[in-house]
Amino acid sequence: MARAAMKRRVSPWPILIAAWCLAPAPVTAAPRRPNIVILLADDWGFTDVGSFGSEIRTPNIDALAARGVRFSNFHVAGSCSPTRAMLQTGVRNHRAGLGNMPETIPPEHVGKPGYDTVLNDRVVTIAQLLRDQGYRTYFTGKWHLGKTPTKLPHARGYDRAFALADAGADNFEQKPIIGMYDKADWTEDGRPATLPPDYYSSTFIVNKAVSYIDSGHGSGRPFFASINFLANHIPVQAPDAYLQRYRDTYRAGWDALRSARRARAVALGIISGDAAMVRMETSARWQPSIEASAAMTAYAAMAEAADHEIGRLVAHLKATGAYDHTVFVFLSDNGPEPLDPRTRLINRLFLSANYDFTPEHAGQRGTLTSIGPSWASAAAAPLRGYKFSAAEGGLRVPLVIAWPANRAIRGGRIAHGFTDVTDIAPTLLALAGVPLPGPRYRGRMIEPMTGRSLVPLLEGKAATIHPDDQPIGYELSGNAALFKGRYKLVKNLPPTGDGGWHLYDIVADPGETRDLTAADPARARTMRADYAAFAARDGVLPMPAGYTAAGQINANAFDTVARPKLERAAPFAALALLVLLAGALGWRLRRRRARRR
Repeated sequence: MARAAMKRRVSPWPILIAAWCLAPAPVTAAPRRPNIVILLADDWGFTDVGSFGSEIRTPNIDALAARGVRFSNFHVAGSCSPTRAMLQTGVRNHRAGLGNMPETIPPEHVGKPGYDTVLNDRVVTIAQLLRDQGYRTYFTGKWHLGKTPTKLPHARGYDRAFALADAGADNFEQKPIIGMYDKADWTEDGRPATLPPDYYSSTFIVNKAVSYIDSGHGSGRPFFASINFLANHIPVQAPDAYLQRYRDTYRAGWDALRSARRARAVALGIISGDAAMVRMETSARWQPSIEASAAMTAYAAMAEAADHEIGRLVAHLKATGAYDHTVFVFLSDNGPEPLDPRTRLINRLFLSANYDFTPEHAGQRGTLTSIGPSWASAAAAPLRGYKFSAAEGGLRVPLVIAWPANRAIRGGRIAHGFTDVTDIAPTLLALAGVPLPGPRYRGRMIEPMTGRSLVPLLEGKAATIHPDDQPIGYELSGNAALFKGRYKLVKNLPPTGDGGWHLYDIVADPGETRDLTAADPARARTMRADYAAFAARDGVLPMPAGYTAAGQINANAFDTVARPKLERAAPFAALALLVLLAGALGWRLRRRRARRR
C-alpha cells in the first residue's frame, strides 16, 4: 500500500521539462528572398506607357502597374550612360565616372576627374552586392558603361552577360549605327559575340535573359536580371506586324497628341488637372503627310514590341512559379530622343548611301528612323523638353515597381513624392534584405550610395523619402538642375533653353510654365548656392563656348570613325592622285605630239 502511494506521488513534470530542454529547437524558415528583374527602356518619354497616359499599347507594363506602384515624380539623367551608372550603383553620375558620355564629351573634359566616360572603380554595382549574398546575376542588352574587359558587365558583378557596349545599334542585324561606330560591339561574358540570323533586339534580349534564368533554376538561389532594351533608341525599328497597327494613329500631329496625352494623364491621376502645359519652341508647324507621321508610327510600334516581350518574360516566370516572388522594376533611362541625324547636309549625303529613308518604309529593316524634336515633345507630354535637356521632359520618366506576393505593396497606387534613379539600388537591396555597403569594399574605398530606399513609398507609409531641405544636384553637358523639396532650379543651354537659371514648383507646375525667380528671389539665391556647393563637391566642369550635344556627337563620331578611315586611306588616295595626275600629263603629251604631226 505504501508502494502504491509512492507511485501516485511521482510527478511527471520533471520528465516533461527535461524532454523539452533536450528537444531540438523548432526550425524557423528563413524569409524567402525575392528575385529581381530590372526592365530598362531606352529613350521613352513620360507618357509613353499606357498607364501614364499613352495611346501606345503597353498591356504588360500596365499589368505590372496594376499589381504595383507608379511613380509620377521620378527623375533620371538626361542621357543614357549617366542614368545607367546611377541605376547600377546608387551613386551620382560624376562620382561614378559618367560626368559625360564618350559620344558627347568635349575634348577639354577628356580624362578629368569624374569624366572617365566609363563606370569607374570607385563604385560597386548592385550586381556585385547581390552576388556576394548568394544571388545569381544576369545582364542582357545595352550596357554603355565601358567596353574593355575590366569594364564590361561580367567584370562588374554579373555571372552571365550578353551586352552591347555602344549607345545603340541596328535592331535587325549585327551592324552599328553607321557613321557613329565601326562595328556593333556585342559581347557575351566579355568575349565577342555573334547575333542569330533571326535577330530582333527586344525578342533576343528577353530570350537570352530567360535562358540565363532557366540555367540556374535548380540551384535554389534567387536571381537578379538586368534586362536592357534598345527600344526606342535610334534607329527606331519594329517588326511589320506592329508597324501596321499604328498607320493611322498619328495623322492629327504632335500638338494634338501632346494635348491628348495630357488629358489621359490627368484622368489617370498622374498629374493634376490644373497643371499647365507649354508648346515647345522646337516644335514645327504640323503639315499632314505620310512622311510626317511615319516616324511616330515606327516609334509606337517599337514600344509595343518591347512590351510584348516583357509579357513573354512574365508569362514564363508565371509558368515556372517565379512570378509571385519577383520584384519588377520598369523605367526609362531618359526622355525621348529629339536628334535627327539628317539635319546636316554631310550627314544626309552619307546616311542616304547606307540607309533607306523612304517614308513608307520607316521602321523597317535597313532604315534609320528617328522621331525628331516635334514628336519627342509629344512623347514627353505634358512636360517641357526631352532627352539631353535638364527640363522635366528630359529627366522625368515613368517608373513602375511591383512585387506580386508582397501584400504590403498595394497594387494600382501612384506615388507623387520626388524620387531619383539613385534610389533604386538601395530600394532593391532593402527588399532583398541586403545591407548597404560600407566605406570599403574588398579592400578599396568606395563612394557611398546617395539614394534612399523607396520602401516607405511602396508600402504607403510615407508621401516622400527626401526631406524638403535636402538639395539634390544634377548636371550633364552644361544642362543643370538643383532639386529641393517641391522646387527645382534649372538651367538649359540652347536649343531647349537660354542658358539662364529658372525656378519652378514642379509639384504644382510639372510642365515648368511659371518661372518663380522674380517672385521668390531668396529661394532662387539659396538654391544657386546649393548648386554651387554640389558642383564643387562633384567636380562639375564648365562647358566650352558654343557647346551642344548634337554638335559634339557629330564631331566625336567623325574623330572616332571617319578620321581614322581617312588617315588609313590617305596613302592610297595620294597614290591614286599621283596615278591620275601622271595619266592626265601623259594624255596631254600625247595630244601635243598628235597636233605636231
